Amino acid sequence: MEREEGLTAVDNVVTQFHTYEDFLDSQITTVDLYYLEDESLARQLVELGYRGTREIVTREDFEARKAAIEIARLAEKTQKKTLTSAGKDLKDYFLQALAVREEDNRNGKVSSVIFIRDRNSHGQEVSGYIDYAHRLRTEDFEVYFNGKRKLLPRPTDLSFYNWDNHTAVCNSSPNYQVISDNPGGLLFKYKRDRKILNVDSKAQPGDNSTRIPIQTELYIQAVIFDHISRRKT
Repeated sequence: MEREEGLTAVDNVVTQFHTYEDFLDSQITTVDLYYLEDESLARQLVELGYRGTREIVTREDFEARKAAIEIARLAEKTQKKTLTSAGKDLKDYFLQALAVREEDNRNGKVSSVIFIRDRNSHGQEVSGYIDYAHRLRTEDFEVYFNGKRKLLPRPTDLSFYNWDNHTAVCNSSPNYQVISDNPGGLLFKYKRDRKILNVDSKAQPGDNSTRIPIQTELYIQAVIFDHISRRKT
């Protein structure tokens, strides 16, 4: 209880005064300055608790709380900036689907795997599975939401296949382990809860997972798999 009251006192002081010196000065009277004839000495006496009418707040507590408030403010500001889909005029259903899932993939509430089939800049047909949360962390999606570039699978994604030259690549990501030796096709194991995501269109996607085909004019085919982890953190 005393600890909570102490924090409340510090919070009150921190919100009222920009610097610790401002707090000290607020407790120095004209009478103090008349007799002491030294502002620095007057401040020291207030800091030590010999002068002043407020509760004692140490410099260390003041500066620590001030720093914590500033860190929280910057973190909130950064979080708002990370939603690159915010404020965009998204006409295609695929981009709308990505925007709806952006925040939850950034904070870990949902883990989405995106299947895309389309043609690359060389006119070659490519397809693959993309770990959406991982790509969000490793590149700027502004170009995709602005329509300046199309999101396409890469050889560094969960899977990549070039239908023209038959290049096939699989890679595990920070979120998923690729199981490529399954007779029924690719499987992805979500590392947090170890649940299996089955991307076969003829099979159930798995526990806590959904498969949603996306109607889009941007791609030949697009499907989004959403997995919600039940693991307690």
